[in-house]
Amino acid sequence: MTSPALTALSTTDRNTTIDTPSAADQLNDVPHLSRRWWHLDPGGALGGLGLAVLSVTPSLLPRPALFQGVVTAVAFALGYLLGVAVWRAARSLVRRRPAPALRRVLWITYAAIWLAAVAVLSVLALSWQNEVRALVEMPPLGGADLAPFLAGFVPVALLLLAIGKANRRLFLALRRTSGSSMAILGTATVVVAGTAGVALAAVVAVDTIYAGLNAGPEAGLAEPDSTYRSAGPDSAIDWEDLGRHGSAFVGGGPTADEIAALIDAPAMQPIRVYAGLASADTVEERAQLVVSELERTGAFDREVLVIATTTGSGWLEAQTVDSIEYLHAGDTAIAALQYAYTPSWVSFLFDPDAPVEAARVLFDAVEERWLQLPVADRPQLISYGLSLGAHGSQAVFDDLDAVRARTDGAMFVGSPAGSTLWQSLQDARDPGSPVWRPVLDEGREVRWMSRDGDQGLLDGHWEHPRVLYLQHATDPVTWLTPELLWRAPEWLDQGQRGDDVSPSMRWIPVVTAVQVGIDMLGGEAVPARHGHNFGDVVTSGWREVTGDAGLDEEAVAAIRTEIESYAPIQPFQE
Repeated sequence: MTSPALTALSTTDRNTTIDTPSAADQLNDVPHLSRRWWHLDPGGALGGLGLAVLSVTPSLLPRPALFQGVVTAVAFALGYLLGVAVWRAARSLVRRRPAPALRRVLWITYAAIWLAAVAVLSVLALSWQNEVRALVEMPPLGGADLAPFLAGFVPVALLLLAIGKANRRLFLALRRTSGSSMAILGTATVVVAGTAGVALAAVVAVDTIYAGLNAGPEAGLAEPDSTYRSAGPDSAIDWEDLGRHGSAFVGGGPTADEIAALIDAPAMQPIRVYAGLASADTVEERAQLVVSELERTGAFDREVLVIATTTGSGWLEAQTVDSIEYLHAGDTAIAALQYAYTPSWVSFLFDPDAPVEAARVLFDAVEERWLQLPVADRPQLISYGLSLGAHGSQAVFDDLDAVRARTDGAMFVGSPAGSTLWQSLQDARDPGSPVWRPVLDEGREVRWMSRDGDQGLLDGHWEHPRVLYLQHATDPVTWLTPELLWRAPEWLDQGQRGDDVSPSMRWIPVVTAVQVGIDMLGGEAVPARHGHNFGDVVTSGWREVTGDAGLDEEAVAAIRTEIESYAPIQPFQE
């Protein structure tokens, strides 16, 4: 016998359509393991495309097509992840679903839009990159360069998507067997462990690679036979202990004969002193070795004594150190020590105090000995640093007055924005002067130069000791700051933007910071006058700070031409 309630329900079922998702809809709405591996979540794909487009917008410097493809693929993967989360949240709020036929039409339309978007993305990337390349005097990319862009984008994007889908399947499998909370915990554990493992492996790999590179002098580099060099005759420093960059420094540079030939005047053999990481166990011991080497070589009798802070790997830029030796006809001494062997960004990330400590200890040790000399017999004491070296060198001094009280001049090249002294001087600049080439107190004590010829921009008197910053509007080392993540920088404001910064570059939260960080990897892969390449201005910069050996303009022009030829990339050449 059938109850009235069941009869009523049966009648309702025959005569009324209830808005209940079909089995196919339910399978589509609920994550499951049977979904095809090539399925792209609509929200994820839209989010991925959005970040991919943002990743190719103009930045400070151009990027190789293959590298840009890889960067865009990573951006796509991150956008996909965010898009999936947003899409799932939105779908949970909507009960109705399109009919199967309409769904097929939507997927076909979506696929067509996706293919068109990839094509547009490639064209935009090429167009924007060419705009940036033109501003930094590099040749344009052509249609053929789309191939390496896609070669970097497609496989990396697919790989990252596969990793993401594998993590999702792992989560679903764990949820079916152990419940949601255990699935979340298990998946999170795997992801965190995997990420930590990859990060640790990357750190170990970087350290191993650069430790190997630093292990000894480069092949073919001869041990110095001059008493004016560390590791030369009677030196307490061993050649094998100098590391890759230290040996290149003391084993390289112009000889007295080469200097004399270029400037057409008598010249001395320049003095170069360097202590590597293996030369002594502590930075204090290495500093004392440097002082002993300066005394042994007669460095305190020279006209100019430069205390140089190296970059993170122990490197001293040949353009800068050679140019001051040419300008002073070899009557110079340059002293430095090594505090790390990894690239500057790695050294700063894992041991930010190392360049600061090394610079302070070395300067204090050399200054102590220098102060013991009669005032009339002292060489010019000059502070110098490039990039992370500039950060370390500036940290020796509390303020501008201290720089000028303790030295006879200073030149800081490509200073990072995190340097306290640099930031304080930038903030105090005269109203109306651009942030990339400031003016402070009409240039009375400190000045900034970007290109050769800038030394003539200010008419006022520049007092000695002189402090000089070499700075470019497109140098990512100078303009990358944490605030770039959430705040538009002043250097992109109207009237503050350098003439080689793309007019299409716009600040985008997070994205711009990431782009400028990526630009640092290629900061020197551009012609002089741009990025982190200062080869065209270092000669004029030294001349403004230290003077020269009474050279005529023809000799100075010859030096400038020689130094500019060192640059790995010249205008309109790669």
